[in-house]
Amino acid sequence: MKKDELKNIAESLIETFNYAGKESIRLYNEGLKIEIKEDQSPVSNGDLTINDLIQKKIIELTPNIKIISEETVDLNVKNTSKIFWLIDPIDGTKEYIAGKDEYTLNAALIINSIPVLGLVGVPKKKRLFYTYAPGESYLIENDNVKKINCKKLQPKEKVVALSSVIKPSDIILNKLKEYKVNSIVKMASSYKFCVIATGEYDIYAARERAHEWDYAAGHAVAKNAGAIITTLDEQPFLYGKENYKNPSLLIRRAENLND
Repeated sequence: MKKDELKNIAESLIETFNYAGKESIRLYNEGLKIEIKEDQSPVSNGDLTINDLIQKKIIELTPNIKIISEETVDLNVKNTSKIFWLIDPIDGTKEYIAGKDEYTLNAALIINSIPVLGLVGVPKKKRLFYTYAPGESYLIENDNVKKINCKKLQPKEKVVALSSVIKPSDIILNKLKEYKVNSIVKMASSYKFCVIATGEYDIYAARERAHEWDYAAGHAVAKNAGAIITTLDEQPFLYGKENYKNPSLLIRRAENLND
């Protein structure tokens, strides 16, 4: 798929993501209807409505490409596709249900194991991130479109890591020490990938957790902004696994986190 075609697909999804973000807030304000899934995680009518909105637009744009969504996937069916969409309509459902502001809307196009295109909406922060090629990652905020490139925004010598938990494991803490991290901030959802892409934070490390749809869109945004994304043992982080499960993860804003 050519760059211009990917650009058109990504930009054609922006309006849908903006509308879906507003719908997520409206549904929350009306009072969410919540159910518990087989894996004991919650799902709301907000998750399902956003899923339908995003899927409908993607089907319109790319009718022949398979869509794998957290809310409709059959985990008993192995993924054998080389080109496919990964959707997590709301990453951080618990955050969403609790009325917090770090939940995200996510869609990514995977081609030959690589997330090449991605959109991440952060409705309550009024931010939308999108990308369609290396060097082409953008943030839309206050109706302004800004290219992002992982340029450090923290003071020099201050290396700030992100964590999805209040107290990271020793394995993660030891990995962060290797990069001279001197501060750790807790943050939910795929928003972590995006604020590394903007340069607001420097590094995120995680053990094996979650599924491919949780990471793919944010991965595309950060990678195409210049971030280095691998497993903890610095192997390539690839998509299209039969069981959709993520390996460990290491995202670095740059080789030298002080630059």
